[in-house]
Amino acid sequence: MNIRYRVELTVAERCELGALLSAGKHPSRKLKRAQILLAADGGVMDEDIVETVGVGDSTVYRTKRRFVEAGLDAALSEEPRPGAERKLTGKEEALLVATACSKPPAGRSRWTLELLAGELVKLTEHERLSRETVRRRLAENDLKPWRKDMWCIPKVDAEYVARMEDVLDLYAETPDEKRPVVCFDESPTQLIGEVRPPIPAKPGQLERYDCEYRRNGTANLFVFLDAHRPWRRVKVTDRRAVEDFAQCMREISDVHFPKAEKIRVVADNLSTHSPSALYQAFPAAEARRILRRLEFHYTPKHASWLNMVEIEIGVLRSQCLDRRIDSRQKLVTEIAAWERQRNKSAARIKWMFTAEKARAKMARAYPVPINES
Repeated sequence: MNIRYRVELTVAERCELGALLSAGKHPSRKLKRAQILLAADGGVMDEDIVETVGVGDSTVYRTKRRFVEAGLDAALSEEPRPGAERKLTGKEEALLVATACSKPPAGRSRWTLELLAGELVKLTEHERLSRETVRRRLAENDLKPWRKDMWCIPKVDAEYVARMEDVLDLYAETPDEKRPVVCFDESPTQLIGEVRPPIPAKPGQLERYDCEYRRNGTANLFVFLDAHRPWRRVKVTDRRAVEDFAQCMREISDVHFPKAEKIRVVADNLSTHSPSALYQAFPAAEARRILRRLEFHYTPKHASWLNMVEIEIGVLRSQCLDRRIDSRQKLVTEIAAWERQRNKSAARIKWMFTAEKARAKMARAYPVPINES
C-alpha cells in the first residue's frame, strides 16, 4: 500500500453519492464505500475514515484505488470474488428442481435434503453431493419440498362473485340504526381441566403447568358482531343445533335490535343457518314474525373469511380462550368479562376490502359475460 490514491469528486459525483446515502435502500457495503469516497474527497485522513466509517484500512485503500483507476461505478460495486465452480450444471440444477417437485420415494412422506442428494447422485455422474449444495440450489429456486401447505380452492363462478359483492356492499354502507348489519357464526371450544395445580410464575421463572390434562367436554360459542358499531355478543351453549340457531335469531330480533326495521344477518352456508330452522323451532306465526325482521346474506362457499365475525372469533381466542378453562360456568364468566371490556373500549374491525378492490385484485377469476366470450 505504498501508492497514495487521491480522491477528487466532481459536483455531479458528490450529488450522486449524497442521494445514495439519503434515499432508498442499498447494500451496506455500497453505502460504506460511498461514505469513504465522500470523506476522502473532503480531505479526511485514512486512519480517521477507518474509525468513523467502521471499516478496515484495506477497504479504504481498495475503494480509493478502484475510484482512481476505474471510476465511481467501479468503486461502488463489488469486485469478482474467487471461489470454487458451481458443482451442479444448469441441466443438473433443473433436474434437481424437477425431482424436488415430484413425488417422494416409496415409504417416505416428503423429500429431504439427504434424499435429494442421494437421488441426484443416482441420476448424474457425481460420486457424492452434500446436503448444503442441495440446500443452496433449492433456496435459489425458492423451493422447500419438505413443507406442505393446506388450503381450500374455491370455485369462483358467478354465484361466488354475486355473494361476495353482496356482503362487501353491506360492509361499505353508511351505518343505519334502522337497518343494522350483524355478522353471525359459531365456534366450538373444549373444556380442559388441570390434573395437577399449575406452579405460579415468580421472578426468574415462568408459570409452569403439567402436560397432562383432563377433558371436561365441549361447549359452543355463538358470536354476534355489529359490522358498523363497536358491539359484539357471545352466547355459550351446549350445542349448535337448529333450535339453538333459531333462538339466536329471535334474540337478535327481540333483545339486541328491537327497534330496527330490518336486520341484515351475514352468515356462512352451514345447513342450520337457514330460515327453515325457525319453522322447526317455533310455531309458524312466531317464525314468520321473526323472519319479517331478518334478511339473510350468505358468504360464498369456502369463503368464510368474508364474514367479519371470523376475525372477532380469532381475537376472542387469542385474548381470552388461549388457556385451560375447566367448566362451562367459568367459560361463561370469562367470556362475559372479555365481552364487557371489548365493548367498553369501543373496539372495532376496520374492514378494508371492497367490491372495487375485489374486481381489481381478482379480475382474472371473475366470470366473463356471455356476450364478451
